[in-house]
Parts: sequence; structure tokens; C-alpha cells
Amino acid sequence: MGAQRVLVTKWGRFGMKFQELAIYFEKIESTASRLEITELLASLFKELTPYEMGKTMYLLQGRVVPLFEKVEFGMAEKSVIKSALVALQVDRSAFMHEFEKQGDVGRTIEIFKKELLTFEQQDLDILEVYDALHTLACSNGTGSQEVKTNILVHLFRELDSLSCRFLARIPMGTMRLGFSDMTVLDAFSWMLTGGKTLRPQIEKAYHVRPDLGYIGNQLKAQGIDGLEQVKPTLFTPILMMRAERTNNPAEIIEKLGECVIEPKYDGFRLQVHYQKKSGEVRLYSRNLEDVSAMYPDVIAGIQKEITADELILEGEAIGFDPHTGNFLPFQETVQRKRKYDIAEKAKEIPLKLFVFEILYANGTSYIQSPFMERRNALEGFVAITGDIFQDTITLAPQLITSDAHALEIYFDDAITRGLEGVMAKKKEGVYQPGARGSNWIKFKRSYSAKIEDTIDCVVMGYDYGRGKRADFGIGAFLVGVYDEEQDMFVTVAKIGTGLTDEEWKDLKSTSAAQITEKQPALYLVDKQMSVDIWIKPSAVVEIKADEITRSPVHTAGRVMKASKNGNALQVDIPGFALRFPRLQRFRTDRRPEEATTVSEVKSMFEHQVNTHS
Repeated sequence: MGAQRVLVTKWGRFGMKFQELAIYFEKIESTASRLEITELLASLFKELTPYEMGKTMYLLQGRVVPLFEKVEFGMAEKSVIKSALVALQVDRSAFMHEFEKQGDVGRTIEIFKKELLTFEQQDLDILEVYDALHTLACSNGTGSQEVKTNILVHLFRELDSLSCRFLARIPMGTMRLGFSDMTVLDAFSWMLTGGKTLRPQIEKAYHVRPDLGYIGNQLKAQGIDGLEQVKPTLFTPILMMRAERTNNPAEIIEKLGECVIEPKYDGFRLQVHYQKKSGEVRLYSRNLEDVSAMYPDVIAGIQKEITADELILEGEAIGFDPHTGNFLPFQETVQRKRKYDIAEKAKEIPLKLFVFEILYANGTSYIQSPFMERRNALEGFVAITGDIFQDTITLAPQLITSDAHALEIYFDDAITRGLEGVMAKKKEGVYQPGARGSNWIKFKRSYSAKIEDTIDCVVMGYDYGRGKRADFGIGAFLVGVYDEEQDMFVTVAKIGTGLTDEEWKDLKSTSAAQITEKQPALYLVDKQMSVDIWIKPSAVVEIKADEITRSPVHTAGRVMKASKNGNALQVDIPGFALRFPRLQRFRTDRRPEEATTVSEVKSMFEHQVNTHS
């Protein structure tokens, strides 16, 4: 795989072996403590050079590029097995028999590799393995599958058994080791200081440039000062700002004073990156996925109606009825989220992009600019006629008011037009990437239950089905919300009703690749809420419930105290739980860390008590 590189630098040895990295992988995988994982990562980072740091960060994520770059391995389980059979010269039936026992391709390869000592085995370093995997991922076109197979065959032959376990998981997309990006940010701080003191500064930079490889490289090479260079960069998505929520107009005015009110559209939130010279447009979803190919009409509109040379803006794309001039509900708009028959669907359901934020234009960052300044700049870069039938891009309309009654009238009008509600924005507020700040407050309302909003939850695991659902292999699923202080997912409900047969099947199939043998270290779950199958944090679902109650078996907001004899912990304050929870929709546009937070659930609970007491 190339000459080995062993060099001592001021950071340590250059040429860390992949076998040593695999030992760290194994330790992290077998650790149930988030703090221990943080310390293990920090220990690993200290041993790496800046150049190794960036590449290793991607490997830790099971990738060779940042999440937002569309470079995929394109190898299914059967292709990895084929490579292993060729590399190890193992009988297929014997391999598959062991695979059925292990349930894990990587562990199965590891077992057979231990029995096979070949002269080809070498002590490859991290960069050699990374380079080979990068070549594999970038191989496309005629003959590419043979190239991919051959690369994997050589790696399986040259690496030791433990390395082969983890190597097999990377091209299959099953590498997830049970820690979040936030844990990595803590580990970066721990690497530099032995504690979490630098986490806020590192997180702020990460929100502007969510590329752990780049952030790690900068920190390793220049320390915390290296993050001063982190600024909005074209074609690198910025984590989108989130809003607080309330259903009280007076509370909005009390917090924001005179503020800007905009309609809240229920569609696809998109971040647009545009370069006029090349004509290139990339569209990113909330979870940093490049979704450009899905929306050719939006791209054409950007190219025609944006006047800036370079620009990053945000907007909401919603379906439009070209016959009536009305906007479509989300259930119809969502039909545009597809990988096939895109052009045909674009004609049937064209999209309109309501733009409401500008983050960067022509070399200038607007993130720290007051909202009204951002809005004025945005208006200067959008060339529209005002004809909704002709324009693809349009500016979100606004009301500037300090009157709670006027705000409520504007809200009621938005509801009658089929919109979700309104968004209130602080006039002098800056854009806060990735944060849920009070500079934005969303005002939504449902009149059918005590809870006046939905809750975005992470699917944590499921129980096997019984009766009719035995065919689905899933009968109930456990969901949780995000505890920002602990960087943990905590439970609020176990849901066993309200899904169609298709939704049960979809949930089972989408969870298959994220199944893990044990409860992830990021989960805090009471033993009474344990499930048959654990799932790594990936799937986000929008849940509607009748009210929030208190339950000692759910961990969201639960407070424990020592028992009288001091030998065990007991519940002091019960956790929050959802009463009559039901699935609204799958939120494929959201990352697990964007789930509803414990503090939000607490606010909703308190408002519910105050409103209905």
C-alpha cells in the first residue's frame, strides 16, 4: 500500500499505525461512559499530527470526507463479504454460518483473519489506509466495483484481525461508535487543557464550519487561536439557527420588544450556496445533506434571480399550485423529496423558495450583523418581479410591531392560509449558527390538545412485534429528547399505536443499519423502559401528544437522590412523559442533536400547567 512513514515531529510521531487506531476503536466501542469516551478520544488526539488528525476524524465517523460532501463508498454488505472471501480464501458456506452466529460482518472477518497468518500482512499506518479508502470511495463508472473490491481485498490481507473488524464497517456505513459530535468537541478541549473549558469557543467555530476534520486540524496545528480563521465558506454548510417556541403573543413582545414577524412556512428549509461565475448552486438541508439534485427548479431560480457574485442564504421551499396560486400543505410538498422522476414531479409540484436570511455575500460575513441589516442586504441581492407565478425566489413578507394584539391577528391570518404559524425575530439580533436562541421565537398552535406544539424525538430502540406486528418485527419503539447539559438522549415515551402498516415497515427498515448490540453510551434509560433492540441515534420523528405528564420511569428531566441508606439512588423528581403519543411524520431533515431539548419540554410542561390549571 506504499512506503511506511515514521517521523518524529513536535506533535509526536508521524505515521501512527492503523492497528493502534483500531485498539482505540475497540476501547471506545466497549465503553459505556461518555466521560471515558471523551478521555479516550483526547488521548488519541494527543498522539496524532495535525495532518493525521483531520483524516482520523473522518475515519472515526466512518467516512473519508465531511458529512456534507457527497462522497459515498457505494458498497453493500454482500460486496464487503465478497471481498473478504477473496482476501481470506474462506469457504462461503463456512463464512455465512459464522456470520449468522455473530450478526456482524466485521466480527466474522476478524475471526477468520485470526486463523490466517499470511506473508502479506503489514503494519500499515493510518494515512495509508485512509488513502486507500478515499480512492475506493471516489471510484465511479465502468469497472468501479472491481476497483473497490480489489482495494478492500488488499486491505483485508494486509491488516491485522482487529483492524479488519472496523475496516469492514466503514464502507458499509455501520461504523458509528456511540459518541456525538458534541463529545468530540469536549475531547478537543480536553486534548488542549485537560478539561472542557474551551468547549464553548470550539462549538461556536464548529457551528460555522461543521467539519470535525478541519476543526481538529486547526486546533492541533495552532491551538485555540487556529479557530480565528473559521469564517463562512462557500459550499461548506453552516449549522442552521433554531428558534425558541411559545404560544403567547404577549410573551414574545415582552422578550423582543418591537420585532419582525414573518410567516412560518411548512416545507423544506434549505441553505443555498451560490457562485455566479461558475453557475454552481448547492442546496443543503438542516442535517447538512446536499439535496441539490432534488430541486432543479429552485436551482434554476437562484441562477436567474440572485444578483450576488457569491452568496449563502436560507429559505423555506414549499409546494405551489400553478393553477390556483395557492401554497400546498406539507403532505403534498414532501412528495418533492425524491431521488427518481425528479423533473416530472417538479412540473407537477413546482416549489417557491421564501428566503429570509443572508449569511454571506461577496466576501462579507453577515452572521454578526443585526437582523434588519441582514434583511436589507438580502433585499439588495434578490431580483424579483413580485409575480408569484413567474418568480421562483421570493422574500418572506414582514410585519414590524410591538403590539401583541397585532401579532395575534397576523398569526391568525397565517393559520387561515394553511401555514404553521409565525416567526418573531429580534431586530438587532445576530444570527446564531446551530443555537436555539431567543433572537428567534416561533409561535405555533394546535387547538386539539393541551400540548400546543409537536415534539421532535430520537428513536432509541424498539420491542419485537406480537400478533399482526410479528410480521413487521417491531411492535413498539422508544423515543427520547436531547439533554444539552449532559449531551445525552433521555426518554419521554414508548409508542405502540398510531402508525400505519407502511410506517411500521419503514421504521424497521430505516433502523436496520443502526442496530447496536448494547445500549449506546449517549442514552440514559430506566431499566423499565429497556427494549429488545437498541438503535444508534440517527432517526428523528415528529410526535404529537395530548399532554406532558410526570413519570418516574422516564429520564427526561428526572432528578435522582441517594436513598436513606445511601446504597442506591431513588427518584426525587419524576421525569417528563408524553400522554397518548402518536407519530406525525419522519423528520429526515434533522440530525439527532436537533431533537427537542429537555429544557423545551420543561417549558411546554410549565405552560400547560399554567394554562389549564
